[in-house]
Order: sequence, then C-alpha cells, then structure tokens
Amino acid sequence: MIIDKNLSPYIIFYEASIAQALQRIIENRTTVIFAVNEENILKGLFTNGDFLRWVVKQPTVDLNRSLEVVLNKNYIYATDEEDYKVVATRLKNAQYIPIVDQRHRLTAIARFNDGMIRIGPYALSKYSPAFIVAEIGINHNGSFDLAKKLIDSSIKSGANCAKFQMRDLSSLYINAGNADDARENLGSQYTLDLLSRFQLSPDEMFALFDYCKKHEIMPLCTPWDLNSLRLLEQYGMQAYKVASADMTNHTLLQEMAKTGKPLICSTGMSDEVEIIETIKLLQSMGTQYILLQCNSTYPAPFKDINLRYMMRLAELGDCLIGYSGHERGIHVAVAAVSMGAKVIEKHITLDRNMEGNDHKVSLLPDEFSMMVEAIRQVEIAIGSDSPRQITQGERMNRANLAKSLIINCNLEIGQTIRADMIDVKSPGRGLQPNFMKDIVGKIARRRFFVGDFFYPSDLDVTTVSARDYRFKRRWGVPVRYHDYKLLLERSNPDFLEFHLSYKDMERNIEQFFDREYDLDLIVHSPDLFPGDHLLNLAADDEGQRRRSIEKLQQVIEITRSLKVYFKRASKPLIVASLGGFSKDGFVDPALRPEMYARIADSLSQLDQHGVEIVGQTLPPFPWYFGGQLFLNLFVNPKDTADFCEKYGYRLCFDVSHSKLACNHFNWSFMEFVESIGSHIAHLHIVDAKGVDGEGLQIGDGDIDFHALADYLDRVAPSATFIPEIWQGHENEGEGFWIALNRLEKWF
Repeated sequence: MIIDKNLSPYIIFYEASIAQALQRIIENRTTVIFAVNEENILKGLFTNGDFLRWVVKQPTVDLNRSLEVVLNKNYIYATDEEDYKVVATRLKNAQYIPIVDQRHRLTAIARFNDGMIRIGPYALSKYSPAFIVAEIGINHNGSFDLAKKLIDSSIKSGANCAKFQMRDLSSLYINAGNADDARENLGSQYTLDLLSRFQLSPDEMFALFDYCKKHEIMPLCTPWDLNSLRLLEQYGMQAYKVASADMTNHTLLQEMAKTGKPLICSTGMSDEVEIIETIKLLQSMGTQYILLQCNSTYPAPFKDINLRYMMRLAELGDCLIGYSGHERGIHVAVAAVSMGAKVIEKHITLDRNMEGNDHKVSLLPDEFSMMVEAIRQVEIAIGSDSPRQITQGERMNRANLAKSLIINCNLEIGQTIRADMIDVKSPGRGLQPNFMKDIVGKIARRRFFVGDFFYPSDLDVTTVSARDYRFKRRWGVPVRYHDYKLLLERSNPDFLEFHLSYKDMERNIEQFFDREYDLDLIVHSPDLFPGDHLLNLAADDEGQRRRSIEKLQQVIEITRSLKVYFKRASKPLIVASLGGFSKDGFVDPALRPEMYARIADSLSQLDQHGVEIVGQTLPPFPWYFGGQLFLNLFVNPKDTADFCEKYGYRLCFDVSHSKLACNHFNWSFMEFVESIGSHIAHLHIVDAKGVDGEGLQIGDGDIDFHALADYLDRVAPSATFIPEIWQGHENEGEGFWIALNRLEKWF
C-alpha cells in the first residue's frame, strides 16, 4: 500500500465538465479522479466505470455537462486518524481509497504500489530515465555565493536535482554542536568543526531552493534532525533524502514518512538486518521510497562498492533502486544505471582541494557533465527486450555488405525457377539467401536476365507495375544514368531527378543521352566524395570547406551539361545537403548562426548562373559511412527559415528528415511545415519512423500524409515532388510505383 499525499494528479474541481475529468484521468494514467470544492472537501469520485454506466443511460451524450451529474458519492474512504493497517485492509475492496480529515477534506490517497514514484515533476518507474542528483551537501563551505555557483554548475551538467543538507546542531549533537568540546574523539571534532563553520542559515537555504526552482532544477534536502524536518516541511519540500547515518533512526524516519513525501534512502553504514527493519517500518506506513546502494567511505574502495547488492535491495524492498557514490570517477555510476539504478547521486564541487572530505570524492562540473552524458547514452543503448528488428542503418549496410539471390541465366515469363538457376552473391539488394527455398519452384511473372536480383515481389501473387499518374502538382522520379530510360518509359513524370554518386561525376554523360526530352530537370548532389570527404559548406576547417565548394561547383557544371537534354529545364534545381554535421554530439545552438554564415559565404563563391541550389532539410541523426553523425543545421524550422529569409535561398523539404527531427525534439510536424512553407521549392516525399528511420515506404512510418497534403496545398502549392523511397529504384522502380499509387489519393 502507498499513502500518496501528492494530490495534484488526482483531483479536479467538482464543477468542471465531464470532458475535463476524462482528460485528467488520461493525463494521470489512472482510472479515477477525485472531485473537490474550493476548500478541498471531497464531493465524490469519478471512474471510467461511472462514465460508462452514465453514457448507456443517456439519449444524447453531452460531455460539457457538469461533472456533478456523474459523480459517485457512495464510496469507500478512510480518515487520517485511522491506523495504516486498517486502511490497508480496506484497500482490498477498492483500487484507490481517499483519506480525509474531520472536515472531510481530502488529505491523501491510499493505493496499491504501481511501481511508479513521482518526485516533483519526475515520474520514476522501471522504464524511466535515471533521476540524477547533484549532491552539493556542504560543499558550499558556508558561502551562499559558492552554493549558487554549484547550483549553476549542476544545471549546466544536466542534473535533475541539486541536493543540500540541513542540520540543527544544537539539537543534533549531545554537546549542542560545540566544536571545541575536548571530550569528543578526533573524528567527531573534525566533523563538528567543519559543520559549525560551513552551516548556512535556514533563510539562506530557502533562498537557494527558490533559486533552484527559478532556474528549473529541482531542490532536494536531507534533514538530519526533527527540527530541520519541520523547517523543510514549512518550506514545502517535495521529497526527502535519508542519509545513510539515519537508516536506523526510526524516530526520524517515522516523522519523515508521516509527511507523505517520497523518501530516497541511502543504505550505507547498515547491514541487511537493519535495512529489512527499516523497509518494514516504511511499508507499514504506506511510504513511497527508493533504496540506494551506498558505501559510506570517502573515497570508497572499488572492491567494497558491490553494485550487485542493488538487485538484492530491489528484492527486499519491492521498490525502485539507485546508487549513491563516494568513489572516484564516473564509471561506477554509469554501470549502476546499466544495472537498473533509477536514482544516481554524486557529489559536485568546483575545487577538490577545498577543505572538507566531501570535496575529495566529488566530481568537477565537467566530470559531472560527462557522467550525465554517459548515463543518458547508456539508457538509450539499454533499449528494450522486444523482438529484435533491423534498424534502418543496418538495413542500409546490409544492402551494401550482405548477399542476395541472383539468377545465372535468362528466363522468360511463365518458366519455373529451379535451384540450379540461382547463385548467392553480393551486394544484398535483393532477397536474402534464406529465401532460396521460397523462390525455387515459383513461376516467373517477369523476364529475368543473367545477374538480375530476386525481390520480395517475385514471391507475391500480385505484382506492382507502373502506370500514368495524375497529381495536382508537378512530379518526378529519382533516377541514375543507367536506369532513367527504363523508368521514364513506364510512366509520365514531369521531370527527372538525377541522384549523382561521386563516380557518376567522373563519367562522360554523352554516352547516356542520344536525344532531348520534353521534361524538366533536377539534380541531387552527392553527399560523399572520394577520400571520405562529406560535403560541408559550414566546415570550420578552411581546407575542407574549400574542397566542398569545388565539388559543388563540379555538380553545377554537370547540371549545365545535362540541361541541354531537357527542353523544360530553364533553371534546374540542385538539391544538396549543405553540411553542418558534428561527430560526437550536437553543437551549442549559439554557434549555429556562425555556421549558417559560413554556408552563405561558401554559396556566394559558386558560379550559380543558370541553376538554383536548394539546401534540403536534414535529420538530427544522418546515416553516413554506415553509421550516424549529428546534424545541427537545416534541422530546426526556425533557424532554417531565418537562413532562407536572410540569405535569399529556397529549400528542398525532405519530409522524412524533418519528421525525424520533430520526433526527436517533440516538435509539431505541421507547425514545422507552417514555419518553412513559404521557402519550399521542392519536396522529397517519403515516410519516417522514430528518430532515425528515414526513407520508409509511404504508410510504413509515422507521417499523416493526408494532413501533410492539405498543409502543403496551402503553404507550398507550386512545389514539385518526388517519392524518395530508399531502394525504390530496385526491380525497375517498384518502390517508387508503390509510393505513387498510395500518394495519388492525397496529392
């Protein structure tokens, strides 16, 4: 049983509408909401079942009616004077029990332990990110200004919480905190001397807590005595940290439990018998708690840390677990997260040479930042235990590195495919070798030539073939020199978009063209050039930037050469990823204007006569060289639009790339479209999933194409488009034709 005194997720004003109550139930992820008046007097409760019973009795359902009409006023409740065991017994007959005072004011909610603990704005669970605590403690050494600097460093490091300690020395120590007491042993004298000199007043502490809230980091504090607890309660602390030294202090623990606030309990200095005693005490009072594995030596030897004991704590306490570390370095804390720690507490200091034991085991701000970054990376890497699926990056590498089934002879439609007709060779663009048994014995439904790949459609009963399409805007297909004729003769595009490789740039294009076409032309620049050079007009290395300018100028010259074969090509677009990537993480946003300025300067050095360069919107995590980088430019809609407005360029809106950015940064995709709409010259239409699943077939990802089409009709009605499906050109453009079939009803 949990006694939850954090009422805000559970309550609603009793005169609210039914719709508002339903929304609150959805938000708090429960099945119940408690209706109160201005004085917090409980007027009734409302559940999913209450709603359904009401709905079936209504001739018409009006969700704007007052909640009062559906409130359940015949409910089980408990009073705050009743014993916890009585409440626990009553909970067997209800999922949630309101606890009220003598005036029937709601004071708490008794509920079953659902494995989630809310600490301020954070909801901790088995699957949540770790709650990272920067333990300032007394590392401020009695300086209010130093304490503020430590808070600032904690914020910058990415910590969720800045934690302090509060002591009333006069009541805490038998000698009233007299540091000069000759009777104390050497260790106590040293500790008392530090504490007596490094104390901040309660008012200073409260001011620091306010400073934390103002700067959006959660304040937390360890009360070392009852007087400090009372002061912190008067302030309104949202949770408490229990020091290892108080794990056996049942008097203080009981008073902390009575607050109804979540407790984060360090288990250093206690053996298992003592830990079990405390667990039983907290459970008997319905306390929400988290147990932290801890070794209370400064610094703690690695051999004594025993991270595996966290698993034992989880079993004993039936609770979330964490780690409070006093060892040197960051690696143990990162390892703890990989083992399931949901709270990490480490000390932070500005100078390890300052006076006091805690400084010597503390992390410097840069080290704390490294720890937070490493923890977040590990959390992402932990992933889930759901069935394994191939990532998009692996899929791209498999196409280059794996093997496929290919045919070793010519074959006519209607003939039977035999095993001796099939070889296994690289690359992996077609059916994988494990499909051999499925393809043998099939009847060929298309002509095969020596070296052709087998594709999934060769296994299907139905085939997808190209046809003429009708769209409201001009459209085209992506092509290469070797396949543009084949794709063009199958449909009716308004233009072709040539996707160049750096090898294509070395070819004599005259060998591929023998006539003019009544079509428009678009060219897509390569991203990759010989020597592992990625096009990057924003590079701060002048040599790299100069080479990118030279390579893009070559693309311009090739486009001019192609232009003569396309009658409608008056000023062909050149689509390019203009750069701005980094290897180890995103750059500081404050650096982006300078990077955009370098791109504008690079573009100004190009001879763009007769062509128009359009930078494409980019994903946050692009796939290059078989792995990922980080992109900083043309990802955010605001600074992308600002670039276009400031320097006079238009865009290729790659909807897959930008949807991935919206997924990662939690932006509205349609607001993204609105922001850049007036700058869109061309569209790459393709689906996306997650944060890096780009190039997916239409309908296989997260994009609502119906809504997208409506927005684009309004903000970019004249923009052209292609279906840029990854590997869409395989099997004579099969992926493109599938995409166009699906898009035709919307575009």
